[in-house]
Amino acid sequence: MMDELLTAVAAQHDELARLVDRCSGDDWERPTSAVGWDVADVLLHLALTDELAITSARGELPPLADGLMGSRESQGVSVDDAAAAQVAAERAAGGEAIRRRWHDASRGMLAAFEAADPHQRVTWVTNQLSVETLVATRLSECWIHTGDIASALDIRLEPTDRLRHVARLAWRTLPYAFARAGLSMHGPVALDLTGPHGNQWRFDPDAPAPAPALTTIRGSAAEFCEVAARRVDAGATGLVGTGPDSETVLRVVRTYAL
Repeated sequence: MMDELLTAVAAQHDELARLVDRCSGDDWERPTSAVGWDVADVLLHLALTDELAITSARGELPPLADGLMGSRESQGVSVDDAAAAQVAAERAAGGEAIRRRWHDASRGMLAAFEAADPHQRVTWVTNQLSVETLVATRLSECWIHTGDIASALDIRLEPTDRLRHVARLAWRTLPYAFARAGLSMHGPVALDLTGPHGNQWRFDPDAPAPAPALTTIRGSAAEFCEVAARRVDAGATGLVGTGPDSETVLRVVRTYAL
């Protein structure tokens, strides 16, 4: 799995590089789907978080159970506000410098991941997770923001099979998403999705022991990932669900494990 994830991250970064390497002048100031951020801001956010991922993968962050932000009760600022503050503090560097910084962070992060034990638990933003899950999280965030930048540049990107990793992360972190929303799941959830090339992607409960799913979500994998990325409302898609948690799954699912 780790080798597949690393290949997917490298390919996703290549796709983003092709977009930002053509940017110049006013391109950097085009507004994106990430509200309040232009193209340069989005790329800076990715550079900053890739740099953080390097430090995390190297085991250089303290082993904090509640992550760098601390427990939810003690947080004085939200994750989104903290990210916005970081970007605001460093955006003056300008698009060209930000692009160089992101390229450096991209190479450094891939190297750090390749050298790390995929099963090692490391500190992230609001929790601890395995290096392998951190890789999937970075893939997902890069995919989301690649779409934001492409849209701002009026470029249409075709979905790829890399979305299988994004969908799997969203599925596996559903208990986390429910907990963050203060909710409890009625039981296991399955996904029955159609990939970009018509192949079926089925995700069935497998831990701690195989159990039948009480809720199943069906439809386009690309649409499911867009919903989990908070870029499309589930009601505007062809996704359908059966079971007691179907509506809630599509409301709280996310493509990242903070």
